[in-house]
Amino acid sequence: MYNIIMESPYVIIISHLLFIVITFWALQAINYEKFIKKNHVTQARLLFVIISIVLGYTLSNFFLDYLAASKQLINFFG
Repeated sequence: MYNIIMESPYVIIISHLLFIVITFWALQAINYEKFIKKNHVTQARLLFVIISIVLGYTLSNFFLDYLAASKQLINFFG
């Protein structure tokens, strides 16, 4: 999947972590308190973190795939 542009696994790890942090930050703008049951704050926080990881990982994969496809396109025409 990332074999053309990502020679180093560090790029993949940094990309995943960066997009997870960005997603976590962006999701903090949502007022989700009205959807939480009383005395279930810990579960809500865990769900918030899981959603951040899932969305961040998905965005990171999209970004890395886009870069890989762009690199292939340049090699295809060049």
